[in-house]
Amino acid sequence: MSPSAVSRDFTSSPTLDTTSKLTKAGTESALSKVTSNGTTTTGNDDIVVADLDASKCTVTHPPTFKPVPALDSAEVLSQSCTTDHMLTARWTEAGGWEAPEIKPYGALSLMPTASVLHYATECFEGMKAYRGADGKVRLFRPDRNAKRFLKSATRISLPAFSTHEFLKCLQRFVGVEARRWLPVDEKDDERFVYLRPTMIATAPALGVQKPKEALMYIIAVLFPRLDEPRRMPPAGAALATNGANGHAVGATPRPSTGMRLLASQHDIIRAWPGGFGNAKVGANYGPSLIAQGEARARGYDQILWLFADECFVTEAGGSNFFVLWINEDGEKELITAPLGDGTILEGVTRASVLDLVRARGDVKVVERKFTMDEVVRAADQGRLLEGFGAGTAFFIAPVSDVHFRGLDVVFPLGKGEGAKFAMGIKDELKSIMYGRIQHEWGVVVEEL
Repeated sequence: MSPSAVSRDFTSSPTLDTTSKLTKAGTESALSKVTSNGTTTTGNDDIVVADLDASKCTVTHPPTFKPVPALDSAEVLSQSCTTDHMLTARWTEAGGWEAPEIKPYGALSLMPTASVLHYATECFEGMKAYRGADGKVRLFRPDRNAKRFLKSATRISLPAFSTHEFLKCLQRFVGVEARRWLPVDEKDDERFVYLRPTMIATAPALGVQKPKEALMYIIAVLFPRLDEPRRMPPAGAALATNGANGHAVGATPRPSTGMRLLASQHDIIRAWPGGFGNAKVGANYGPSLIAQGEARARGYDQILWLFADECFVTEAGGSNFFVLWINEDGEKELITAPLGDGTILEGVTRASVLDLVRARGDVKVVERKFTMDEVVRAADQGRLLEGFGAGTAFFIAPVSDVHFRGLDVVFPLGKGEGAKFAMGIKDELKSIMYGRIQHEWGVVVEEL
């Protein structure tokens, strides 16, 4: 039996509304300190500190270079294989940004009192550089990552920076690494490296206060193709050992070519209105790992995060979540949770999916709050067509089923049918990323 129906209308709490507006106002105030000419002000009209300046970037190579492992090696699957270099740029409250450096990859030096180790003053980005079918190296919509990186930094009082200069630094770093780590390979025309721009507060002093020193750095890591199930460890690998008395926990695993999701329980929430779910900060991820571990132990791939008593659908793991269904008016509709209240991360893949589908015009696109009750009802009435997660690491990942409070909501993919819609979007995006389609979203990087 389906859960009892709930109203689609939702009136937000006045307290949450006020909190969300104050948070947004504070972030916008910090962003306003990035001036039109690319410099950054401190808030005092008489003081202008140095902004990030890519033209000052220096390059130092390591004495010896690392061997590049095979793509299917255990080293790559471990997601710990970094490239030869890293880019760093130091910031201080008094002087602003110092000259960026591209230097040999290595350890960072931090004092035990560094702010990042105590107060979660850390944010990051996730993106990829691609070796295209035409031999060129591309970034995919990097301007959106740069803008989100800036918003995340200002959300936790880390320093602002010129996104234009950041992109120059990023492209120079990728240009240095590309020849060795993204070699032209006639047998594989879809090579990529994962890029992780990060910013941390480094001032060596305790006390809950706005950071006075920070470090921005960019590293590159070889990643397996997480959107291909054969390259991933089985989600149910821990089934035999994690149950009471040695028995498996949760639903009986079934063969599947799609992602399996376990809906979150009422006592755990990933993000909330007025919070920081819309910022890519580490504090969004650490507290979610215990729930993810439970999902894996029960044979699922990720948590489908729900919010409030109404069970509003938000995100799948760290990815945005989409449902394709026939709505109650008989229209084919793609639906995803809306931005705006601090709950949902403004994913680059999310935006790209929405842009592509809207440009096609054959499917209605809706961004609104929707509940698991609506998903269950659509499944019961035969209107549920597809579901998929969308993000940088897992890319486009079709969903086979969702376990929701005792119910197994099975998508057509989980019944042996395909995911034609999601896979069509995935193929179109990949064609842009790898240069098979010339598009403004694919930004070519000059190799150095």
